[in-house]
Amino acid sequence: MSTLTIGKLAAAAGVGIFLAGAALAQAGKPGATASPDSSRAEQTEFGVAADARRAKRTVRIEMSDRMRFSPATVTVKQGEVVRFVPVNKGKVMHEMVLGRLADLKAHAGLMRKHPGMEHDEPHMTHVGPGKRGEIGWRFNRAGTFYFACLVPGHFEAGMIGKVEVIE
Repeated sequence: MSTLTIGKLAAAAGVGIFLAGAALAQAGKPGATASPDSSRAEQTEFGVAADARRAKRTVRIEMSDRMRFSPATVTVKQGEVVRFVPVNKGKVMHEMVLGRLADLKAHAGLMRKHPGMEHDEPHMTHVGPGKRGEIGWRFNRAGTFYFACLVPGHFEAGMIGKVEVIE
């Protein structure tokens, strides 16, 4: 193989790596709506990631700069796959993170200490002003779970909602 061909291959590989990195970085950008890879879904205390396209139910959650979600309470049946579509009606960044209350409180504390912390989990989405996100989730355990905005100060201002999973 000639030196010129090896150089072209190396350049092409470098461009490919750059583009892959840019695509991954874009997935975490505000307003990104990429569905998580459900093949890497792990069981959590509050359910498991699911392909949002397979959901039989879509729940639109509006987020506002009044630091509130609407609706603030959602009831789902155990085993149901839900496609959440959080819509940011405000002028500042918001996010929707599913979880148990204790975990959300701990995560909010980390966000205060590290406000630029990157997220790439299937149970959360960042949503820029005027944008919408998407979370596909299967609630395979009954109980009371929560969703919150963990942008520093938002959780503390009351930006939290509840998911009641009934049998």
